[in-house]
This record gives sequence, C-alpha cells and structure tokens, in this order.
Amino acid sequence: MRALVFDGKLHLRTDYPDPVPVSGESIVKVSVAGICGTDLEITRGYMEYRGVPGHEFVGRVMQSENLALVGKRVAGEINTSCGTCNWCIDGMGRHCPTRTVLGILGRDGAFAEYLRLPNANLIAIPDAVADESAVFAEPFAAACEILEQASLKRTDRIAILGDGRLGAMVALALNGENFAPVVAGHHPEKLQRLAALGLRTELADKLAPGYDVVIDCTGQSAGFTRAIALVRPRGTVILKSTAAAGAAMNLAPVVINEITIIGSRCGRFTPAIAALAAGRFDPRPLIDGTFSLDDGVAAFAAAADKSKFKIVVRP
Repeated sequence: MRALVFDGKLHLRTDYPDPVPVSGESIVKVSVAGICGTDLEITRGYMEYRGVPGHEFVGRVMQSENLALVGKRVAGEINTSCGTCNWCIDGMGRHCPTRTVLGILGRDGAFAEYLRLPNANLIAIPDAVADESAVFAEPFAAACEILEQASLKRTDRIAILGDGRLGAMVALALNGENFAPVVAGHHPEKLQRLAALGLRTELADKLAPGYDVVIDCTGQSAGFTRAIALVRPRGTVILKSTAAAGAAMNLAPVVINEITIIGSRCGRFTPAIAALAAGRFDPRPLIDGTFSLDDGVAAFAAAADKSKFKIVVRP
C-alpha cells in the first residue's frame, strides 16, 4: 500500500506492507487523516518513533471478526493496552506500560491507505457528522480531558497559551461548556480567525499574571515557564504540549506559590463524538488545506507553517 513513512526522514512509499489481520483487531481503510503538532514533533525526534505516523483519522472498516463493524465509518482511540495489568484493570489503559499508540509508539498510524486497530478502540461516527468534522475527534477528546481532570469553575480566569491547532481545540471545547478562556498567541491573523469563532483572544506578550488556570498548548518547551509566570499563587497549570526538545525548569516558583501542575494527554472519544454530533461547535473552519497522500511530505511542510491551523490528508 501507499504510506507516509518516517525512518529518520519523512517520505512516501508505494510498497509498504499492508496491515496483517490479527484476532480482535480490524482493518480500516483511511478516508481522511489530520496532521497535528505531535506528528510534526515525531519528525523532529519525539519518542524516537519509526514507522507510519498519524493518529487523527476517519475511516471505514473493511475486515473484522466482528461482522457488525464491517462497513462502519469509524474513528479510533489511539492507545492499545494489554487489558490485564493493574493499570488496565483500574480503567487506565491509556497508561498501560506495555501499550502501543497509533502512529506514535510501536504501531503504524493513519498516513496510509489502511491501518489496524483493536475492535474495542473503534467508535462509529454518526451520519450527521461529516468526515471533516469527525477527523477532529482525537484532539477534541484530548481537549475535553481537561474537564475530567481539573475542577474548573465558571468564574475562573483561564488563559490558553498557544494559538495553534491544540490551543484552538481546547478553547472551543471549554467555550462549548460555557467557560470563557482567553487564547493567547503571537499570530494576529490566527487570533482574528479564532475571535471570529466567538473566542476571546489576546497577544501573548500582553497577558498579565494572575490567572486561576493557565493551559500550555504552545508545543514549545518554554511554555511551562511562561505558564508558571502567569498563574496566580495556588493556581493550576495544565500541560497539554508534547515537544521533542527538553527544557530547563526552575521549579522553585511552583513550590513557593503552591501551584498545582496537571499533565493532560488523551481523552475519551465517545463524549467528544457526541458533542460533535450535537453541533456543540463546528471545527471545519480550522481546516487550511487538504492534500493527497501522494503529497504527504508537502502536507507536513504546510502543517509546519505557523500561520496554518489544520492540514488534512486523503489517501
């Protein structure tokens, strides 16, 4: 099959092995896949990943032992757990120590004609949700994870650092739940687009300290330091960024100001897809380009352009 492969360099292969059927897993024909910041970081060395990247996708089940899945249009939870360790038994399979992660850790991903995922990971997409909306299920689920991890109040002053893909999704998710975050970034044209979607925006260098909650979506190792500087004493910093580069951190302010730090990664797909189906918000205005898989390298170059939000790829 055709697949976009990273083996130290990103390139298209036309002879990549098709995924082999295994018990309990389905073969999915990819309809559309989205490029996110983690995919870009993989090409910079994140997780030392080698293989087919991509974890945001919509596709149709072509082969499965579960005949009820065949033909279904699906998205997929990206973490594949063992199901038997203490973490899995406690309902935290996303933290299973032997897990694989679609397109990120030990498992080929979505920038290919086909992928393979466990049947339990696949969630049917309602007919009312277009592919271009459903492809946002994974980042929207990750954004909604914040609501499960942190006890936010409607009166909280919330700042989201980063006006890119992740920051936009987090802002839309919180806004849809009647919070009023301010999105801070360095790109006036992107902030204007987010403001047109009903979000509060501000240039990052104009933010003053004193926020109850600061959410780092910068994708930069320096985002943590900036978040610590902006949050009030006994406030909360939520870290959403993943970056290949390490960071030097002075943790003294965390102790002195008794700041709560929350790391936040993946979220549950089912409520995210339900929110999309209910029309809680429409993410499609964030799509800035659609590329064919054959032009996948160019798609990654477009996604690296900081003026762009979401680039999608169609096999």
